[in-house]
Amino acid sequence: MAKKKGDEKPKQQAAGDAGESHDSGPREAYSSRLRKRYQEQVVPKLMSEFGIKNPMAVPRLEKISLNMGLGEASKNIKILEDAVEEMTALAGQRPVMTRAKKSIAAFKLREGMPIGARVTLRGDRMWDFLDRLISVALPRVRDFRGVPRKSFDGRGNYTLGVKDHLIFPEIDLNKLEVNKGMNITIATTASNDEQALFLLRELGMPFVQPGPQGR
Repeated sequence: MAKKKGDEKPKQQAAGDAGESHDSGPREAYSSRLRKRYQEQVVPKLMSEFGIKNPMAVPRLEKISLNMGLGEASKNIKILEDAVEEMTALAGQRPVMTRAKKSIAAFKLREGMPIGARVTLRGDRMWDFLDRLISVALPRVRDFRGVPRKSFDGRGNYTLGVKDHLIFPEIDLNKLEVNKGMNITIATTASNDEQALFLLRELGMPFVQPGPQGR
């Protein structure tokens, strides 16, 4: 017996309803684990410790800059190319090459010659990098006893020197030709170093414990 056209519509509609039942709705926006810790735990502590009434005035992270200087790159461009790829793996975004601002004959350096790479992180990439630095990379430093407290610049920004970037698990040892160091600068909105120290310490930064000389 031939089926009427009207008989197909309920089946099609039922199939559509079944497909809709698998829709989980809008996905929850991603938020870094460390960002959540800052919002839920660190902000209340900062407001209490420094008597801050306005939540918008609470010190926060602004950006993190990674800077890798490579003097050998003037003689071997392959070293710089490798550094760019390695920093991309660390930061999650491609860095830019830094170039010499003036010529220096003693170092056989010409103006405009590539001498390093740098990248600036903001938002979730910044939070994720800091989380990996604190939780994974720094504990891999040999004989690690903490990061120095005296590396603040007086305006709430902190710079950490890393002698060997192999502490980051993202670096592929099989492709590594030269060990490289870098400077990591954490810029905050803190009005002074005391607030910045409290902020980073509450986020988990393992500062050296003050000794007899208060270092």
